[in-house]
Amino acid sequence: MKKLVIGLLVLFVLAACAEVSADIRGQWKLISYGTPSDQKPAAPDVETFIEFKVEQMNGNVGCNGFGGEYTVKGDTLELGPVMSTMMFCEGPVGEQEMATIAVFQESATFVLDGDTLTITSADGNSVIVLARK
Repeated sequence: MKKLVIGLLVLFVLAACAEVSADIRGQWKLISYGTPSDQKPAAPDVETFIEFKVEQMNGNVGCNGFGGEYTVKGDTLELGPVMSTMMFCEGPVGEQEMATIAVFQESATFVLDGDTLTITSADGNSVIVLARK
């Protein structure tokens, strides 16, 4: 009986210490993109979305559709290869698309604050800010 109680106590402590990841699943719209010190607002009058499903993400920020696999570990997104359609996009829509896809290379960190999701590329040079739809 004593071993059972100790075993249950150990399991309880391990469960309490387990890392809990934020739930980013759902659909988001692009609010801004760019470097940490130079955020540009998303192009006006352009419908954007990024959707995180269970281990799959996809989106379109104005021109090409893109998607890939991901996992969440703490505050890190570990990303598989991102695939995209290949239409030529210029101007603000092309810029925001390139900046968005740049964030989703290999891994990225994120901060979820209410209905705002900020994702930063692994090298820290690219940031996108999303709002829950």
